[in-house]
This record gives sequence, structure tokens and C-alpha cells, in this order.
Amino acid sequence: MTPPIALRLLPAVLVAAALCAGAPAAAQAPAAAASAAAAPLPYDERADAAAEVQRAQQTAARLGRPLLVVFGANWCGDCRALDKAMHTSANAAMLDKEFVVVKVDVGNFNRHLDIAGRYGNPIKKGIPAAAIVSPQGELLYATRGGELANARQMSDTGVYDFFHQAAARARAPR
Repeated sequence: MTPPIALRLLPAVLVAAALCAGAPAAAQAPAAAASAAAAPLPYDERADAAAEVQRAQQTAARLGRPLLVVFGANWCGDCRALDKAMHTSANAAMLDKEFVVVKVDVGNFNRHLDIAGRYGNPIKKGIPAAAIVSPQGELLYATRGGELANARQMSDTGVYDFFHQAAARARAPR
């Protein structure tokens, strides 16, 4: 004798009920991942980079501080790691005291190459890359050997040391 249909479907109903009970928790995991992925990106891909650099240079001149131009792209893990390190409390305080900072999105090495060229093409060996410009607009330093291209391996202290030394070089008499 065959059991009634309700008894035959009971195991499937119990499995489905168990799966549905876990659905809210399972749905929260992708939502949390999406929220983390939705964190603000460090490079504004729609920015008028030339205008932003010009405004930052004017601010640097007014404040008497060097301009720090950071080149990178949102797809670049090292660029995102550098940006995160630049926003830690010690690094943010030092950078704010020493520089006027502006970021330039280089896309897939196909955007704002004229700006990079103006500063000695610091992106030639990779991104992130940086250039330091005097308040008067003179190039003081540019990464030429991919010095920041391994930012994921640099500690927050390593990033601090790099920019602290760069600031000291920028202050040195020429």
C-alpha cells in the first residue's frame, strides 16, 4: 500500500521549511558583502581632474604647503589599500599638516595621462603613484620606480614613513 501523498511529501516540506528558516540569515550575508563593496571608492572617475589639480595647486600656494598628487584607480587593490592607509588617524593628521592632497583617476592607464606626464610620468612603473609639487608649482619628487605599487604589503607605518620622508625632502632647501 502506498502512503498518502501528504506523508510522501513530508520530508520535502520539512527540508523546504528548514531552508526558509535560514533564509533571512543567508540573505543578510550578501547584503553585508554588498554594503562593504558599496563603500566609497577612493577615485572619482567622473571628476574634472585637471580642474581639481589646478584648485589644489592654488590652495597649496595659498597655504604654503606642497601639493601631493596621488594617481590611481578604483580597480587597483594597491590603490585602495594606500587610500585606506592614508586615512588612518596618524597618516591623515600628518598628510593634512604637510600637504594639500588631490587624487587623480588614471582608469586603465587611459585617463589623465597628460596630468601624469606633467609630473614626470610617475605611473610608468605602476599605481598607486605620487608626485609632490612645490607651492610654486615646481616638481619636487615623483615615484619613478613603482615605490607605492605594492601598497597592500606596506603597513600603515610604512605609508607614514614614506610620506613623512617625502615631506622632509619637499621642505629641504633646493
